[in-house]
Amino acid sequence: MKLRLDKLLVERGLVASRERAQALILAGQVLVNEQKIEKSGAAVEPDVTLRLLGDDLQYVSRGGLKLERALDHWRIDVNDLVCLDVGASTGGFTDCLLQRGAARVIAVDTGYGQMDFRLRQDPRVRLLEKTNARYLTHEALGEFVSFAAMDVSFISATLVLPAVIATAFPSSDSGETGVLARPGTNSKEDKNVVVLVKPQFEAGREQVGKGGIVRDEAAQKAAVERVRQCLIQLGAQKTDHIDSPILGAEGNREFLLYAKF
Repeated sequence: MKLRLDKLLVERGLVASRERAQALILAGQVLVNEQKIEKSGAAVEPDVTLRLLGDDLQYVSRGGLKLERALDHWRIDVNDLVCLDVGASTGGFTDCLLQRGAARVIAVDTGYGQMDFRLRQDPRVRLLEKTNARYLTHEALGEFVSFAAMDVSFISATLVLPAVIATAFPSSDSGETGVLARPGTNSKEDKNVVVLVKPQFEAGREQVGKGGIVRDEAAQKAAVERVRQCLIQLGAQKTDHIDSPILGAEGNREFLLYAKF
């Protein structure tokens, strides 16, 4: 009887959890009989040979690698900061922030029971489950933050950002907006935001192809620009974007969009 690949990895003791197994599989780090398989739900024979390429992931999910790239590229220092993770899910962003020295992370997600157990037990994490960030309130957060990261699915980021920005940061008069940010310009006083832009949730239905893939480069750029303009309208003083270092779960190209408030 065949077994799910992610489950078999856990049973063999190669990884600690199915969530971690799924992240490794999607990252292309699992070989089955020396053949790479990138579908976590793939059914395999129970006696197959399994091998991990390289070390286990540093974070509880691939999301940590994406945020790591953003923090490095824009030289964002989150040490001792209170941070917000919107769309926390398993906790890849949260894990990355904690490993970078964040004082606390407020993790928000519409789901329940998804966050990695280790992170759930971490006193530096305050988990707001069953919480729709589109209607987030400052009362729910309980405090302002200095950095926010967002990774949402099945909804446009532009529908979530207004509530996030309004509740996460204290209001202030903004100066010139829309200027490209340069690496190395961030300080502890800055209010920084990183949004993972997923074109399949920003583009029109006619631009999303088979398997939910947006292949048209113009549509991808338009998706990023749509979210960027939203951030500018909300008061962002500087913005920039880069490609995510990893494709999305379905093979979609994703982008990391940065804004300084």
